Amino acid sequence: MASNARNLTAGDATARHPAAEPVAERPPDVGTADAGRPATVRPEERPTDERPAERTEERTEERTKEGTEERTDGTGAPLPAGSDGLTAAFAAPARIPLPDASGPRDAPTRLIAHGCWYPSADPSGTRLAFICDRGGVPQLWTGPADGEPVRLLDDGPDPVREVSWSPDGRWIAYTTAPGGGEHTRVLCVRPDGSDRQILAGAEPGSSAHLGCWAHDGSAVTVTVAVPTGPPAPPPPSGADTAAGDGPSGRGFGLDLGSGLSDGRLPDHWRGRAGETELLGPAPHTDRGPAALPSPAVTLGTTPTGAPGGTGFGDGLSAYLIDPDAVAAPVLIAAVQDAATLRVCDLSRDGSLALLRRGPRGRREAVVLRTADHVTTCVLPVADGDPWIGSFSPRADALRLRSNAHREFAVLLTAELDPDGRPLGWSTVAAREGSDLELLRYTRDGASAVLAWNIRGMSDVEILDPDPDPDTDTDTDGRPEEGTGSASRHISLPHEVVTRVTDANSRLALALSGSRRRPGIWWLPDGATPVRTPWSSRDEDAVPPGRPPVRPVPLRPTARDGLPLNGWYYRAPGRAPGEPAPCVIHLHGGPEDQERPVLDPLYHEILGRGLDIFAPDVRGSSGYGRSFVDADLGRGRFAALDDVADCTAHAVLAGPADPSRLAVMGRSYGGYLTFASLVWHPDLFRTGVAVCGMSDLATFFEGTEPWIAQSAAHKYGHPERDRELLRELSPMTRIDALRAPVFAVHGEHDTNVPPRESEQFVRAARERGVPAELLTLREEGHDFLRADNRRFFRRAAADWLQRHLNS
Repeated sequence: MASNARNLTAGDATARHPAAEPVAERPPDVGTADAGRPATVRPEERPTDERPAERTEERTEERTKEGTEERTDGTGAPLPAGSDGLTAAFAAPARIPLPDASGPRDAPTRLIAHGCWYPSADPSGTRLAFICDRGGVPQLWTGPADGEPVRLLDDGPDPVREVSWSPDGRWIAYTTAPGGGEHTRVLCVRPDGSDRQILAGAEPGSSAHLGCWAHDGSAVTVTVAVPTGPPAPPPPSGADTAAGDGPSGRGFGLDLGSGLSDGRLPDHWRGRAGETELLGPAPHTDRGPAALPSPAVTLGTTPTGAPGGTGFGDGLSAYLIDPDAVAAPVLIAAVQDAATLRVCDLSRDGSLALLRRGPRGRREAVVLRTADHVTTCVLPVADGDPWIGSFSPRADALRLRSNAHREFAVLLTAELDPDGRPLGWSTVAAREGSDLELLRYTRDGASAVLAWNIRGMSDVEILDPDPDPDTDTDTDGRPEEGTGSASRHISLPHEVVTRVTDANSRLALALSGSRRRPGIWWLPDGATPVRTPWSSRDEDAVPPGRPPVRPVPLRPTARDGLPLNGWYYRAPGRAPGEPAPCVIHLHGGPEDQERPVLDPLYHEILGRGLDIFAPDVRGSSGYGRSFVDADLGRGRFAALDDVADCTAHAVLAGPADPSRLAVMGRSYGGYLTFASLVWHPDLFRTGVAVCGMSDLATFFEGTEPWIAQSAAHKYGHPERDRELLRELSPMTRIDALRAPVFAVHGEHDTNVPPRESEQFVRAARERGVPAELLTLREEGHDFLRADNRRFFRRAAADWLQRHLNS
């Protein structure tokens, strides 16, 4: 072969939290049967119809329509009618008992440098359920806040994503990702490890996501996703699916030799343009949520939102499920062709439900009256943490984290009338130039805990909300600025707060920082954070002899004058002015934000003598809605220019050596990596693209419906904006590629299918450019298994060191 190419497949691998992974000597999972077993899987041998069950962060549906209009299951077959003569929703999830899987009180092979995150407290506030990777995979654990021992409640190999202890203390609900893929299911278990059961997500083709508990602990809300599009037809007998010879599950009518799409869309996209439009600038000052896209929320046959929808996406249905199986599941709401749906809160009497719905960049809070299924309020809310707010204990007020009609998210409150309609909005807490990114009210509703994002750093305050009842609102109903009362700040031992949970009269915080693993801290006196004894110590964050690097902020300016931001990591042992090889690392999203937290990948790269500059190009969160929306549509070309401008700044304002530069990124950052290598072919010596898109047309063909819906709003619609997507696709400019490329992908990734990496690597090899592909077994879009994470880190660092130090 003309190119230096090899395909590798590793057996176990990497965590959602970059800092949550074990470093070992050179980033949450206990290895599976395939752990550590190398195998070779070449793209041409990969089964093209392999597609795990659809994943949903929160997607469920009931395909209901008004009147007598017949509903179908997405394939044209009518759905069965309900006993009342109305069209029934998709079948409610069935409870499936499981054997006891609690483990020993400590992991058999404990990782010293482990991470703990996502705490949830029992009613007394003395015990916490949490996710921990001390056994090598993110698993469900419990333990006392102020002591040991801790207990493993589920020793299975499937990574745990979320945890929620019931208000009555009898159950712990949690989500897992079977096989490490994107499909998720919701389970329940007793605090002693008994009565483990699947509540939702076990049905073929479905996926489930955890919502809130009823306040008496009698039931938990779960969103179930049912794909609305028909499956792709199977390949004809004898067809060469790898070569695109006929339709297949992943690549219908494609020439995989060139990697370019022939422009034909899969059946579930055809004629389903709906109302999806490429979004323009955010409506910061319009008259309100009526101007925003608003898919229908339904129950029975009663629409409760604006009519219409995007015409593609999953069907999402939110249910109230009794873990004791005394009562049947109750359908709360359903959204057709939706991106997300989550039940964030229920009023104490169950009369009101607070839902979060909508695609990225256009989330909405919806208040649904459960008695007659009428929507009483719709308000735009910010991206980020899905737990957007709550009702007051008497359900006479609504508190939301929202950026409606403003650049940055604030705390809004509204008094509610007896029918659940807001009487007027007031701003309780706001900070100039900073987003409110986490909001939690204590269980008695008396105090609010606010976490503010200040250029990537967290600032936490506790306040008693006391909105002035005389605060006015504008005549059009927009919130008027108000104030909150008595605020006290919490001094944090580390830079970033990832979760806040109420622990009775105390609080628990999940913290990450540039010099520590994710850990859980509690506030016994309500003011001073104390590390839980089972969270890893700061001194154990990395092996002895090479302490973590604390990054310094850099402030580049784009060529069009837009201010940018980023963090520069200097490899240890170099003189201050000594030029050094540098890796430009680009985060995903694109709405993610680079935060100063310990990333074992960075630690590995820095240990090879390579600097890292991690910028926030336009489209990143943390700098206002205008900055997030600055990359929409053709603005993405400016984001590609930002990569070059940030690289130039690292050379001019920092010690980066202009002759030894690399670009690297994951997910959307992987797309930017592929794109940067062909848009700026002479700037970088090499690139490492992790789970990145290489052709936006083939990405839309292969991704999940809920991802497609959000992506169409961000990048462009695959039919109406086909030419724009072609221009933005790295495969379109593949002939410009000069630098060697290393691509990495999880075999079960259904967000960005592995084909995106495969076709770019194949095209590079055909053009004589060195290219390698690493496929990680039992991984999806996020690498969650310790062995795989370690293998990935070392392989990526080896590649970068070899090409930058040669």
